[in-house]
Amino acid sequence: MADHPTTYEAEPAQTGQVAWNDRASLHRADDGQGVLDGGKGLLNGTFAEIINHIMLLPEADRDQYVIQKAGDRAYTAAEAVRLAGQPDFPKGDAPR
Repeated sequence: MADHPTTYEAEPAQTGQVAWNDRASLHRADDGQGVLDGGKGLLNGTFAEIINHIMLLPEADRDQYVIQKAGDRAYTAAEAVRLAGQPDFPKGDAPR
């Protein structure tokens, strides 16, 4: 899941590692994306910090948000919960 490009067609390297320290932002799932999507982020931090923030939200509210990870893709709240359960996940404080 590391998003560092390889030298072959600039495809992401399949290392099996998650880039927890990559930059990420929290977005409303229904924010419409578009050209100005970068400015619609509600919270910025590392991928791990944003996942930790999702985990602090009430379970009923989590599906209202997605995580936009730098150089990668959007992750749903359900994916964030699964990632938080991985043994190598760096549990800690959410960004403020």
